[in-house]
Amino acid sequence: MCNACLIENVRKTAMNRRSFFARSAAAGAAAVAAGAMASRPALAQSSGKVVDLTYTLTPEFPTFDGLPGIEFASDKDYAADGYKIWKVSFFEHSGTHIDAPAHFAEGTDTVDMLPPESLMCPLCVIDLKAKAAEEPNAMVEPEDIEAWVSANGEIPEGACVAMNSGWGAKMGDPSFRNDGEGNFAFPGFAKAATDMLLEMGVASIGVDTLSLDPGNSADFAVHYSWLPAGRYGIENMANLDEVPASGATLFVGAPKHGGGTGGPARVMAVV
Repeated sequence: MCNACLIENVRKTAMNRRSFFARSAAAGAAAVAAGAMASRPALAQSSGKVVDLTYTLTPEFPTFDGLPGIEFASDKDYAADGYKIWKVSFFEHSGTHIDAPAHFAEGTDTVDMLPPESLMCPLCVIDLKAKAAEEPNAMVEPEDIEAWVSANGEIPEGACVAMNSGWGAKMGDPSFRNDGEGNFAFPGFAKAATDMLLEMGVASIGVDTLSLDPGNSADFAVHYSWLPAGRYGIENMANLDEVPASGATLFVGAPKHGGGTGGPARVMAVV
């Protein structure tokens, strides 16, 4: 399926599913907030090193639809006005950014409604690099979560579980977004895995790619189940090799524009 056709299919599907998960999202948001409060003791493990997990957003940064995600126009200039101001226009889902529940479910929480407690949380990183090296559309599966737990202990309630597929090494190359035939090709989460994380009380998931779902997804099953359940996602995370599998605390500088479905964010970890 061509990229344009896939995007149009997603648009039509989104319109057909409006309001379907509104009640479950409200319950999910409350559970996330409660879980985040319960996870507070885990935050004290940090030692002080700050790792920036955010890419600089420029017009050249790859986007899902291929259009520039941000544009700059000069409003005030040093020579004429004595100071500088840019007028900035951007699409919400550009660069390192948040997917709020309202991105895929009408009537659910917009980005300004995300519980503050869920934006500061334990970070758990699942290494998917070996699988992604063999299969561009590799997915985090339940067995990957089970292996992480076996090696690192239980995932705290209210945590963010991030996928490190090594895709950041492709940044700046067309292969970050597409394969040689122009099809979307990048790793993501499997719905079976995010269903498991929902049961664990996880607040958010993150990826170092363009989408929570793998590039070859035709139904966006993770977007349509995770977000409407009152959780949020983070896409295009950077520098995940610089944080440990467990023990770091994530700080998500989510935007707070009213009614927003997401937006570029400053995401940092303290390790």
